[in-house]
Amino acid sequence: MSVPCILVSTARGFSLQCPAAGLLRSRLLGASSIKRNMSSRRQMDHLEKTASNGRQNALYPAQVCGIIKESETVKRLRIAVHPDFSFKAGQWVDFIIPGVEKVGGFSMCSNPGLLQREGVIELAVKYSKHPPAHWIHTTCTVGSHVAMRVGGDFFFDPSPSDPSVDLLLVAGGVGINPLYSILLHTTDLLHLNQASGGRDYNIGSTHLCYSAKNTQELLFKRSITQACQEFPDKVSCDFHVTQQSTDVDPHLQPFVKDGRITEAELRTRVDPKRTLCYLCGPPPMIEAISKTLMELGLSKDRIIFEKWW
Repeated sequence: MSVPCILVSTARGFSLQCPAAGLLRSRLLGASSIKRNMSSRRQMDHLEKTASNGRQNALYPAQVCGIIKESETVKRLRIAVHPDFSFKAGQWVDFIIPGVEKVGGFSMCSNPGLLQREGVIELAVKYSKHPPAHWIHTTCTVGSHVAMRVGGDFFFDPSPSDPSVDLLLVAGGVGINPLYSILLHTTDLLHLNQASGGRDYNIGSTHLCYSAKNTQELLFKRSITQACQEFPDKVSCDFHVTQQSTDVDPHLQPFVKDGRITEAELRTRVDPKRTLCYLCGPPPMIEAISKTLMELGLSKDRIIFEKWW
């Protein structure tokens, strides 16, 4: 379900003087003190969790121009954005919905290249009772208006002359979103490298370890395997399933492993001098994987993580 992704010209008049922006600004200013004084029994919301993260100054209007059922529990929104909107692969947005008090926080699952080519971004959101996610699954329609502000210190944004690194991307559940953005960005950079005859963006290898309950819950699997097939010497992935109860699609079978991500698998992917690891998923998973990576010799400054729940 979609409409042409065209953001009306009135978007240029949307500024930080709008009511939604004032609400966001006041919440951001108070988020640090709230975080310090909150009860441990109450789960922090997005603004509290990210109070210390970097954010852009601009808040932009946006319009939903496509809704895709990514899985039984996840909807992917295609959103037309203001011409000045920009982000780095891996970042998130403050997601402001008219009439909804809570501010959502969702990582882009699309890459900067899609924004440049089509003027849109994409968000994949899992169903929950949290008001912004609940709105997306029960109320949002093509044509719905929202406002967004980019933030986050979790991103991959190399310069053309940067030395080559090998990326290890480790995702749990919907933690795949920012890592999928990074994976798509690396494939765009590989295309640029090919076009320049190898002069720009000396990209190393990229390996994705992605864990979910079953193959139905693996988001973007078709696109991920296509990237592996397009760049077999540069891009690879392993899908880990922990509660698979049906037969695995034959096309996916070569990529699927039963059980959780293991130390033995990580060991084969870690080179302390070349590996840069990005992790996103449930906090217990992030803590366990980080500990294992450091035991394998990867320094803490080469382990970048995002905890979302």
